[in-house]
Amino acid sequence: MIWKFCLYGFLKNLRFFEPYLVIFLLSLKLNLFSIGILYSVREAVTYIFEVPSGIIADTYGKKKELMACFIFYIVSFGLFFAGRSFALLALAMVFFGLGEAFRSGTHKAMIYSYLERRGWFGHKTYVYGMTRSYSLMGSAVSAFLSVALILNVPSMKWIFLFSVLPYLLDFFLISTYPAWLDGRKESEISLSGFYKSSLDRLKSIFGNRALRKILLSSSLYDGIFKSIKDYIQPILEVILLGGIAIGVSGSGSEDALKVYLGTTYGVFYIFSALASRNVYRLKKFAGSKRLMDVFFDIMGIGALVAAFAVWKGQKFLVIAVFFLLYMLKDARRPLFVDVSGDLMKKTERATALSVDSQLKSVFMIVLAPLFGFVADRFSMEILFAAMGIASILANRYFHSEN
Repeated sequence: MIWKFCLYGFLKNLRFFEPYLVIFLLSLKLNLFSIGILYSVREAVTYIFEVPSGIIADTYGKKKELMACFIFYIVSFGLFFAGRSFALLALAMVFFGLGEAFRSGTHKAMIYSYLERRGWFGHKTYVYGMTRSYSLMGSAVSAFLSVALILNVPSMKWIFLFSVLPYLLDFFLISTYPAWLDGRKESEISLSGFYKSSLDRLKSIFGNRALRKILLSSSLYDGIFKSIKDYIQPILEVILLGGIAIGVSGSGSEDALKVYLGTTYGVFYIFSALASRNVYRLKKFAGSKRLMDVFFDIMGIGALVAAFAVWKGQKFLVIAVFFLLYMLKDARRPLFVDVSGDLMKKTERATALSVDSQLKSVFMIVLAPLFGFVADRFSMEILFAAMGIASILANRYFHSEN
């Protein structure tokens, strides 16, 4: 079963469209503000259904819910393939958001159930780390394979159909899990009861000033990153197809863009995995809280450097900045877990982590269209400069311990 868990993680991250999603949407004559709205739709659906999906898993079974999530994903890919109108693309994002909500946390719970049944729960950190490494490996392999695929398909939309295959395989893989992993039971609490019983915990969490700051720091940082992480696609498109970086035009430059993007994402994921695994070594020089603050400031400075790089058309500097931002994001998560774990009450850990996830979605719902509007109305350079300054100023709030 451990190897099945690893294979699940590998397959679910074979999203061949990821390095090209933004430029695909731009090719459909959408502007960055409209793309930001689409991202907000996805996050809003995920946010709304995150809690109900947990109750559904309890009532109908985790295995069934996980299989359902892959159906949602596959429908989403089909709609992206067929979509030409904003409404159809928004519907694709709705199904993608449903897939995210139904998948989030469900498989991890199944791993924990399996380890408890086998008497291996004490090894959960090792097992989860192992499965996560296969997920990150899947992301890297996906990015490199996407280059070969995108260069040999009639148009970019076909990349979504190729992404259906690993998700079908994951659907059938989940179907082979033992029935007892379903963990089906009648939910002990209604949806309204869940929110009512959570209110006191939320008051306790936000009443803890240090924990409140950590949650806001984590969710704001991740919300900013998720809102701008794929902007490397239109930036490189402008630089490459604008003739600044290479001396070719037409299909040659378009192919170069696809190779750059796929290879870039593959390298990002490899080094992000290494950063996440080795960030603990930095604790010899500073505490986790201090490192979180430093990483936030570095993101702000990196955004200012990105503004300069885009202004000057320096493609390698653009890639270097995004490379740094991707590594910082994956390195910062273990630091958050370390700091927040010391501040949370044992009975509130799940709630606090859920708050972190939902706050991130709220920030992205607001920031994604806002960033798109600024980029469209002014320029990408102005967006990154404003984001850099705002990040550095916002991080001043998180610097104090109390």
